[in-house]
Amino acid sequence: MAFTLLHRLPSAEEVRKEYPLSEELTEIKAKRDAEIKAIFKGESKKFLLVIGPCSADHEDPVLEYCHRLKEVAKDVEDQIFIVPRIYTNKPRTTGEGYKGMLHQPDPEKRANLTEGILAIRHMHIRVLEECGFSTADEMLYPDNHTYLDDVLSYVAVGARSVENQQHRMVASGVDVPVGMKNPTSGDLGVMLNSIYAAEHGHDFIFREWEVQTGGNPFTHAIMRGSQSKHGQMVPNYHYEDLKLLHSLYTEKKLPNPAVVVDTNHCNSGKKYKEQLRIAHEVMHDRKYSEELAHFVKGLMVESYLLEGSAKVEEHILGKSITDACIGWEDTLRLISTIYEYQAQTKY
Repeated sequence: MAFTLLHRLPSAEEVRKEYPLSEELTEIKAKRDAEIKAIFKGESKKFLLVIGPCSADHEDPVLEYCHRLKEVAKDVEDQIFIVPRIYTNKPRTTGEGYKGMLHQPDPEKRANLTEGILAIRHMHIRVLEECGFSTADEMLYPDNHTYLDDVLSYVAVGARSVENQQHRMVASGVDVPVGMKNPTSGDLGVMLNSIYAAEHGHDFIFREWEVQTGGNPFTHAIMRGSQSKHGQMVPNYHYEDLKLLHSLYTEKKLPNPAVVVDTNHCNSGKKYKEQLRIAHEVMHDRKYSEELAHFVKGLMVESYLLEGSAKVEEHILGKSITDACIGWEDTLRLISTIYEYQAQTKY
């Protein structure tokens, strides 16, 4: 075989022993899990906002961002439930480029996955401990979920992974909401099949065990736009797109119908400033339509301390080294817009 065995990775149990979660933090996380589930069950009218950098590349600026977010969250918590986006493993279209802190805890050094596993757990726990936020991360590698499953309140399965059977089956055993992004082709049927699969139980192989899951009723859609065969980016956040998805949900009779709109990626055409306008439009549509007010549960926004993006070698901490993000001032404006619309949406 063309594999070179480099290092035995630590088990989830070993990592949790090195960076344990205190009883106090466990209780905070459980409370936040209950709050976010209430949103997806329709028991809470709060609006979900998953927000943060495209990739969590350095611990210090990520913590500074979360500390700022904590202060904002206090002012809007009656209307908005904020979950910091702490993405530590990044899918790469060609396999090249920065793959996230899991691979490279230092973006300027070679990959070291053992150090990466420890680094991402340490950072997620610091956010919970210092800011009171349980977090969101992408399930890029299903086998790695157990390193973080006791600190995450939201999980996303990306557009390139949503058709993968292992992602679907592992999602069926996750105890928090899992968002399934539409694939890059935009095929909503693929996304809905993924949601259906994750909402049902399965027997399968996971980390050298035969396991059984009971299904995850909080699996839902994430609309992130698509790309045509000609390379054109096609948005799918408009009123008609969301109404169509709601009708497809109804046909499949899936429990807890829900969608989160990703304001960046193909929805923005990779023009990060468009996220403010897209958020405004989605919130306006919810205010106009009672059906969408109940169906559209939240937004996913890429935001960091400084707007735009930079190369790793530029050493600009707080500025994304992957996809461009809105900066802090725009983040405040965006949250204010969401809050105002949510307060006016009476359904």
